[in-house]
Amino acid sequence: MHESTLPEWTLDCPYCDATIEVLVDTSQGSHETWEDCSQCCAPIHFRIEVDPVTEGILSVVAGDDDEVI
Repeated sequence: MHESTLPEWTLDCPYCDATIEVLVDTSQGSHETWEDCSQCCAPIHFRIEVDPVTEGILSVVAGDDDEVI
């Protein structure tokens, strides 16, 4: 999926509490990934739930690197 077509999801960083936007690749289906915060550079663990039919985002859960989400 081309980066310019990826949907954005807004959330608060679990480390610095800054509001950040992340691009979500829904073509991967539901998945887990890690991405660094654009403000504090800490590694954020994401669990992304995607509707298998519409490829729409159902939920994005973010936790610090030590949390089990």
